Amino acid sequence: MARTFSDRLKGGLVTSWTATRTALRLPVVWVPLLFVTAGLVGFSWGAWKNLCVDCPSIAQIHTWEPQQTSKVLDREGRLITELGIQRRTPISIDALPDHVPQAFVAIEDRRFYRHPGFDLRGISRAVILRAIPAPLVRLTGRSLRSGGGSTITQQLARNMWEEIGFEVSVERKLKELQVALELERAYSKDQILEAYMNQINLGYGIWGIQTASRHYFGKNAVDINPAEAALLAAIANNPGGYSPFNRPERSQNRRDHVLRRMAVENFISNDEMRSWQAVPLPTQRAQATTTTAPFFTEWVRQEAQSRFGSQLYTGGLTIYTTLDLEMQGVAEDAMTTGFERIEGRPNFPHPTYAEYMEDPESFGSGGPPFLQGLFVVTDPHTGQVLSLVGGRDFSQSEFNRVLQARRQPGSAFKAIVYAAALESGIPASQIITDSPVIRREADGSEWRPSNFDPEFEGDVTLRYAFRRSINTVAIKLADEEVGLETVAQMARRLGIQSAIPRVPSMAIGSADLLPIEMAEAYSAFATLGTKVRPFPILRVESAEGDTLWTPQPDRIEVMDEHTARLMVSLLEDVVDRGTGNLGVRSEAFGHLPYEIPAAGKTGTTNNSTDVWFVGFTPTLQGAVWFGLDQPARIYTGATGGRDAAPVWGEFMRRVYMGDQEANGEGRGPLMPMPEPWPLEGLTTREVDNRTGLLASQWCPADRRYIEYYLPGTEPTEPCDDSAAGRTQPRWPWQ
Repeated sequence: MARTFSDRLKGGLVTSWTATRTALRLPVVWVPLLFVTAGLVGFSWGAWKNLCVDCPSIAQIHTWEPQQTSKVLDREGRLITELGIQRRTPISIDALPDHVPQAFVAIEDRRFYRHPGFDLRGISRAVILRAIPAPLVRLTGRSLRSGGGSTITQQLARNMWEEIGFEVSVERKLKELQVALELERAYSKDQILEAYMNQINLGYGIWGIQTASRHYFGKNAVDINPAEAALLAAIANNPGGYSPFNRPERSQNRRDHVLRRMAVENFISNDEMRSWQAVPLPTQRAQATTTTAPFFTEWVRQEAQSRFGSQLYTGGLTIYTTLDLEMQGVAEDAMTTGFERIEGRPNFPHPTYAEYMEDPESFGSGGPPFLQGLFVVTDPHTGQVLSLVGGRDFSQSEFNRVLQARRQPGSAFKAIVYAAALESGIPASQIITDSPVIRREADGSEWRPSNFDPEFEGDVTLRYAFRRSINTVAIKLADEEVGLETVAQMARRLGIQSAIPRVPSMAIGSADLLPIEMAEAYSAFATLGTKVRPFPILRVESAEGDTLWTPQPDRIEVMDEHTARLMVSLLEDVVDRGTGNLGVRSEAFGHLPYEIPAAGKTGTTNNSTDVWFVGFTPTLQGAVWFGLDQPARIYTGATGGRDAAPVWGEFMRRVYMGDQEANGEGRGPLMPMPEPWPLEGLTTREVDNRTGLLASQWCPADRRYIEYYLPGTEPTEPCDDSAAGRTQPRWPWQ
């Protein structure tokens, strides 16, 4: 009768004990030898225990957590990108189809479920192969890399802890073995295999089969088929050498070899093997590694890193941002149209983006020479940044022009000058003469600023001068009426921290400012007096879902609401009847309907080096800029109204009106139609636009218009052109 395994085990134990008892009856001469042997065993055991004093303890193994990437989400919880040294999303082995772990076991460690953490047969084979000369090994048909002797448990040990390392040495191998044994005692086989599949490097900065499945196949790991599972197992051996995109032939050979191993291990049939071997490899990444809104994402990364340090890259944080992905897409589309419109002009003198990309090396190393631009959109009431385009191409230049580019804002700065004037009690109907301005510089030279229109218009109201963006009037208003220091203090109060030299040219935007500062300053107008600093992060949660940080918006009341409302009326005039009308309202460009309240200011610097439009509705605010990183004329005749305002207008139209076609297809509005700003607290008068005085029968009817006033600043005298000479305006404070 055949003996059972239990019987054999018992027989072996009896034989062993009999031999031991006989040995104990040996002569005394053997006693010292036994002590020596015991000493050697004790020494070896101590050396074994001391070999890995700096390796992870059993407690560390139990508490080990894999590095997890931090997810960056938009305001609706949609994934923007992941941040981390290793892009990884863990998945449970119980959720996977059997063929996924089977593929890894078949090719990496076919005796995985039978060995105690190390495989003596595998180690022996590896030693023999390394002892045989390489040419002879190749004659056997084996790879020099095959049969490395490391089990899945040993691979997990060295991949999990840096203390073990990858150095080729006996000491390192023994460390790896000790930690592998600890792992086997601490975890079940399935737990070890799950950890292995979640931490293995699968190329392109991807760690773990879940993220790899999304990257290579565009699906979750629970949905991949045996051919796809075999490809991942193939890539694991050498991610660079077996990439299906860079080395497709090698990749397919390795994948087919994995499928053969799966058939040998009876994980799949031979017919299934041949069927799956016929499946083609993926030819392009299903999930691109490039990032949506890269300039915004980099800002988020910097903000989060300053607060959380390395935890950002390893702790699996979830960062909820202010970004709206749909608005971001609209902003990028509008900017693309703007770039193409400018570069398509016959007199555009610079290399286009397309020309540069065809042969970048021919342009030297001085940085991208093509046209750049920016567009930042915020909620003016909360400061939340809803979309951000920081430049033309993040891969060519990571310089975020919204946050880092110091540029002259040109006439867009005039809003700050006029706000200071209104606050000081000067009404929008004040008359200032548009005439030549001459200022002597410190070096004795003369500064003679000009207007866009070379013809001077004489006496004009501030409202008209602002609408037409007349430089000479802005300079006189700041230098002679309000005071340069008062204007500078207003700028500082509105959030502009950049240095502003107290010189007359500051009135027309000669100081170098950050675009984000201009956005912050204009928020005080849109909100009727409250400045809000733009910010990108709503909250940050831990991997467990606990809230770690909720930034509080920096909101400060900086202006009386009635002064701000009066300023809004001036900015509305720019859009509806002034320099911003063509770009924002006309059908040829922005085509923003008049029923959508809109306000803003164009900006154009000397020689058309910078073109701007900074504007807002009651619920959205946006700043647009175009220029070159190395300041130069964009093209002769470039203006903020013609080149920047259309981008702003197109964006606002698509956000509020949607993109629906006549047949109903397309996207609907992203935001409801805004209500106009209230007018409570302001008074109105019908005035004469040549004198700024109350309209009367003595002044032509075509010069009359309705003006808004802060209470107490209204004119009290009627105009009178009947007398010789023009009646000069007089104000209550005079």
